Amino acid sequence: MTDSVPSGQPAAAGPADPAAWLTLPDVAERLDLSISKVHQMIRDRELVAARRDGVRRIPADLVANKQVLKHLPGVLNLLADAGYDDEAALRWLYEEDPTLPGTPAAALAGDQAREVKRRAQALGF
Repeated sequence: MTDSVPSGQPAAAGPADPAAWLTLPDVAERLDLSISKVHQMIRDRELVAARRDGVRRIPADLVANKQVLKHLPGVLNLLADAGYDDEAALRWLYEEDPTLPGTPAAALAGDQAREVKRRAQALGF
């Protein structure tokens, strides 16, 4: 299983991109699911994917410890309700925020997940 994109940055990478990406088959293996279930999770906004180098990928830290971050689906739905597409949601999740421990994505993995959800909800107003 490949844990990240090879050492070079992906062509579409930006300053707000996550450090490591997983392909959908890698996510399926990590979560012990079928690839069709991973596709369903993306459609249901339980995961978010973006094309990098022509391949759909998911940020590796969103599927840490062999499971999807607990609050991620709720945040993705709140962002979608606020009009964010997948690329915009990824930019929001990985934009540095000095009031959080790094980025909203990093905060989701820690004890400030509810604060991230609150901020995502406020974007709809």
